[in-house]
Amino acid sequence: MSNAITILNREEDHRVVEAIKQAELNTSGEIKVHIENRCIGNVEKRSLVVFNKLKLNETQLRNGVLIYLAVKDHKFAILGDKGINDVVEDNFWNDVKDLMQSRFKENRFAEGLEEGIMRCGEKLKAFFPYQSDDTNEIPDDISYENN
Repeated sequence: MSNAITILNREEDHRVVEAIKQAELNTSGEIKVHIENRCIGNVEKRSLVVFNKLKLNETQLRNGVLIYLAVKDHKFAILGDKGINDVVEDNFWNDVKDLMQSRFKENRFAEGLEEGIMRCGEKLKAFFPYQSDDTNEIPDDISYENN
């Protein structure tokens, strides 16, 4: 973890990673959290670049989800790949984002991430249940970029 990014302490980082593991237990879907300092320009465009860089666009069922945060610029986005986007209701990602944002405004970043992750996991489970031959296609750790 980068020194410049101080949104989560070590224990909170661990809790968020555990939330990802828990959320993915019952689904073939993949959830990734990416945190960086800066997002120059449009947050949706930047999060799409990160989404592709982390290979979330390459999961077998196209059911990867990215939770992207740019700490110093107070920007964040949630992106789902085509497989999950095709089946969730139109306002799903905004509802999850609103839930998370309410925690972020209280400086409860770990709780916001955990709740958002669990909500995404529930939706992934509904449409992409765990398969016996499932493999973890994307590492569960948080990716950090010090920019």
